[in-house]
Amino acid sequence: MPVPSAGGSAPPAPDLAAVPGGPEGTEGGDGGRRWPPRRPPGVCLPLLLTAAGLWLYALPRIGFREMGDHGLLDRLPAAYHLCLLVLTAGFVLGLRRAGTAPWWPAAYCAALLFALKAPPAVLYDAVRYPWASKHDAVVETLLAGGELRPGAALSGNMSAYDQWPGFFTLNAGLVRAFGVEAAAVYANWAPIVLGLLTLPVLVLIYRTFCQDWRLVWTAVWIFQLANWVGQDYFAPQGLAYLLHLTVIAVVLRHFVRPGSAGRLRDRGFLDPAAAAVPPPTGTGQRALCVVVLAPLIAAVNATHQLTPVMLCVCLLALGLTRRYRNTGLLAVAVLLMLTWNLTLGRPLFTETLRTLKESIGELTRNSRAGYAGRLTGPGPELAGTAGVLMVLAIAALAGAAVVLRRRLTRSALPLLLVSVAPVPLFAVNDYGGEMLFRVYLFGLPGAAFFAAAALVPALAGSHRSRARTLWRGVSAFVLPAVLLLLMAGFLPAYYGKETMYYTPPEETALVARALDNAPDGSLILATTGSFPRALHRYDRLGHWFFAEQEPAANERLLQDPAGHLAAGIPPGTTAYVVLTRTQDVYTAGEGLLPPGGFRTLRAKLSASPLFRTVESRPYGIVLEYRPAVRHPTSDHEVTQ
Repeated sequence: MPVPSAGGSAPPAPDLAAVPGGPEGTEGGDGGRRWPPRRPPGVCLPLLLTAAGLWLYALPRIGFREMGDHGLLDRLPAAYHLCLLVLTAGFVLGLRRAGTAPWWPAAYCAALLFALKAPPAVLYDAVRYPWASKHDAVVETLLAGGELRPGAALSGNMSAYDQWPGFFTLNAGLVRAFGVEAAAVYANWAPIVLGLLTLPVLVLIYRTFCQDWRLVWTAVWIFQLANWVGQDYFAPQGLAYLLHLTVIAVVLRHFVRPGSAGRLRDRGFLDPAAAAVPPPTGTGQRALCVVVLAPLIAAVNATHQLTPVMLCVCLLALGLTRRYRNTGLLAVAVLLMLTWNLTLGRPLFTETLRTLKESIGELTRNSRAGYAGRLTGPGPELAGTAGVLMVLAIAALAGAAVVLRRRLTRSALPLLLVSVAPVPLFAVNDYGGEMLFRVYLFGLPGAAFFAAAALVPALAGSHRSRARTLWRGVSAFVLPAVLLLLMAGFLPAYYGKETMYYTPPEETALVARALDNAPDGSLILATTGSFPRALHRYDRLGHWFFAEQEPAANERLLQDPAGHLAAGIPPGTTAYVVLTRTQDVYTAGEGLLPPGGFRTLRAKLSASPLFRTVESRPYGIVLEYRPAVRHPTSDHEVTQ
């Protein structure tokens, strides 16, 4: 005899032929009744091994040392693309038995992560993303001195890292534990490690709202393809993001208020793929969860300055639902954030407050990407276009699911709110030209879920309509086609600017020599901080990245670069100009300098009597500032 549901009526008897995992239904989740698992498709393992073989064959043939205007795009061999094609085919076939063998889609998702992001970790003999070397510099400083100085005024925007030291303290411990020379040894593996740790957290979040394993793993797959923004590299943001998602997952599973679900516990009211609302928790249980989560939230605050804001905004959005209207956790999160910002993070926090009056409401400026927001060159332009198209595609798919699968949207409303909650931050601050990427990153988990819901039809349930049957047939072609299109978008978005991201070891050695030989208190000048070892010895040297400004100002700079730099160097300061190939590529690709501007800058500074060449190589030059002084017995100027 059926047991009445929470809504007061008995649910209809299930159609066993349509129950996921049932005798005839092999397309969905676990559906309630467990049936003897069927054998997964026999092609899953062979396809996975074939993809691995193709990847290993392609790896040494990736010409990363000869990258041109298109980054790695035209250096990836055909075998690499074939590997991705085989992975996609195997994943789609594995979805057919996801309800009884979810480990196959899981294995393919892990393989996709490795195939997409491991090549730089395996191949590169330098840290990918030259600016990531400054994070290694913080770890080096912490290991050498045993402490950081959050109250010290450090150039190069390095004070923020001393004020939020959680990530660096952890890595200092890892360097000691592994016995390696520096964090740079394993830095390129950060996207893979963080990606693997994120997978189970995403699954936990998605399973809170969905019992269809096909939809869950498709959402994970889409998340990885859409995560092209490069925020999972060796940086505090990647770790803080993982902690943020973990907090959200616990809240969604264990903070449901009693009596708040209503009809959402009635299977007849839910989307066939939807999961019932998790069991409610009492006041005492939620209080215990707050105590458990408090150290995790404190770790977020100790690691990154923006992520706690995102977390508080998401918790506030969840409070808009009756299901998660719990003010206690939100109050703890806000209190911990304010405590950190008013103590260790006070210098940067007060500086940010002073600049808010200039940035609030400036939507156009706050949503720009980078300093100039104008990519130039074939690779960067293609990467920018691919990124925009990827965002539009994910948004269109997610929007379609929100409209067409309203019952799933109703039950997964908290996930939708968490995804859109960061968007208003565009009206507050540009976060150094990165707010666009951060808002996209924090909204991606929910967007990927709803995008998957638009592609994976709801086949489970008791009702079979002609439209649903038709969509089932169409989706067999639409799903792999869309996944391949997203794959095609990921590659240029992630690897189109790779020429900026790889640095030859010779250039790194040149910079290290220059900064090691500079006396304490010297000023290091460069066009931008995006070159290897740029912040080496940041606690003993000053830095001036003089081209990180609007392009119009840089065009004026090129008219008399020696005079411009001499006017900005304080009297009596020992100063060096370091110009490298990576800076040339970055300033051109990001539109900071006009075409040929870097060559003009190098030529004029080298010819100026105000600068003496210390070392000149094809991949970089180091110049020492030699200020002009007036001779005591003459009216003409001489060089020191």
